[in-house]
Amino acid sequence: MSQALLPSAVYVPETSPPAGGTPSGAKPKILGAAISVPAESYSQSEILDRFGITDERVRSVFLSGSIERRHLVLPPDGPDGTPLIEAQGALLAKHRAHGVRLAAEAVRATLKEVGADLADVGYLCCVTSTGFLTPGFSAFLIRELGLRHHTGRLDVVGMGCNAGLNGLTAVTGWATAHPGQLAVMVCVEVCSAAYVFDGTMRSSVVNSLFGDGAAALAVAAPGGAGTAGPAGSASGPEVLKFASCIIPDAIEAMRYDWDEQHGRFSFFLDRDIPYVVGAHAETVINRLLDGTGLRRSDIAHWVVHSGGKKVIDSVRVNLGLSRHDVRHTTGVLRDYGNVSSGSFIFSYQRLIEEGVVAPGEHAVLMTMGPGSTIETALVRF
Repeated sequence: MSQALLPSAVYVPETSPPAGGTPSGAKPKILGAAISVPAESYSQSEILDRFGITDERVRSVFLSGSIERRHLVLPPDGPDGTPLIEAQGALLAKHRAHGVRLAAEAVRATLKEVGADLADVGYLCCVTSTGFLTPGFSAFLIRELGLRHHTGRLDVVGMGCNAGLNGLTAVTGWATAHPGQLAVMVCVEVCSAAYVFDGTMRSSVVNSLFGDGAAALAVAAPGGAGTAGPAGSASGPEVLKFASCIIPDAIEAMRYDWDEQHGRFSFFLDRDIPYVVGAHAETVINRLLDGTGLRRSDIAHWVVHSGGKKVIDSVRVNLGLSRHDVRHTTGVLRDYGNVSSGSFIFSYQRLIEEGVVAPGEHAVLMTMGPGSTIETALVRF
């Protein structure tokens, strides 16, 4: 393997934090998580019927992917009873309007879970890949939620399904440098704003897979004089380490680009991407665990991105995981489809709600996306 294909690893600082940072050895922690989805939910058959899809090849793609339902913001019906064709401007407006609403709901729910107020948020990171806004979602959310005008913010745009862990890297870095203060990351993906309905197999694969939704995490590091509330106690799993792997030879395998024929952006997935991701999964996990004294068998919980049935199976086989290990990954895929960058938070929330984690256990968070890229994080409960 060439040097360009080797994964990188990033550690959350254990000692010698930046000035004003956490005490030596203190780690930022995930305090809580919440999700938000559109009210409208559709089975795969209902989507096919609504758009009048009779092509057996397309129907097979929809009905064979282990997805039962997805929450989507589909276009209204026109005079002829069929869904209207949305121009690119309408899709961008959908991305903004529904994205702000879903993200705000997820942030509010997360803060309620951890017992924090909107005024407690010191940093906001917004992640999205299903549209483009300037200013980004962070600015609109500060206005929508009434956050403090001096709230630190970051928008991660266009990195794809892996981007939730890229955002978490930034959020934990900020939390480490600001002990006792609350940081929030929200992944908001209105995937229905990136659909092209043209009956081709390329479009059908994408249209059969992605769902709409938002998911948020609250993060804080222990410390800070006089800090009270959730940021002060900082209960939750510690974020120990990150590791990344980009596969430049597969840079075109997943992409969101301009479709000249349809006059809008569209997403493309190469049919071989599950095998590309799976083939590199072991390398990046080995790098993540390197120096920790842990083996893969020591990892009690796996929170893997719900990228699709073939992607999940490829990762599972290459890492030697059981179906039980990825039960929440497959469950989220079944109930929501691929919710892009927020998918791993949907699975993480299910793991927490299941109530099976024990103090001292380790978990791996894993996302995959364009680049082609694999992002991972190691956490300890």
